[in-house]
Amino acid sequence: MWGLMNEKMKAAQEEIINEFNRFDDWFQAYHYLIGLGKNLEGMDDALKTDDNSIGGCQSQVWLHAEIDNNSVHFTADSDSQLIKGLLSLLLRVVNDAPVADIIDCDLYFLKEIGLNEHLSPSRSHGLNSIINQLKTIRNSSED
Repeated sequence: MWGLMNEKMKAAQEEIINEFNRFDDWFQAYHYLIGLGKNLEGMDDALKTDDNSIGGCQSQVWLHAEIDNNSVHFTADSDSQLIKGLLSLLLRVVNDAPVADIIDCDLYFLKEIGLNEHLSPSRSHGLNSIINQLKTIRNSSED
């Protein structure tokens, strides 16, 4: 059974699926992702440390987590607008959710929107690295 935050996570994923169902082709979807990337609030350069860097990505990617009362707030950034768009989607689903819900979350929207089929192998590998980092939550504020 879905908990309250899981209901929010599920609702966010359904919203994303509905957004992508509007597109006639993947050119439109890529354009949309790049637009999301341009709108993603970046992170302070002081947080762009090796500890917050995600290896395995073609682009530079940083993910910072702060845990407050067992809820996790993420900030993220990348030097790639496409990756920033993907980060934006992921953060819409997991931001401010309880740690356990994030770790257990099935990010099914990625498959539903066909993302795995339309990313290059290196981008898919990078996306998996980002997801693994999201689910391996560290409270960076305690470092």
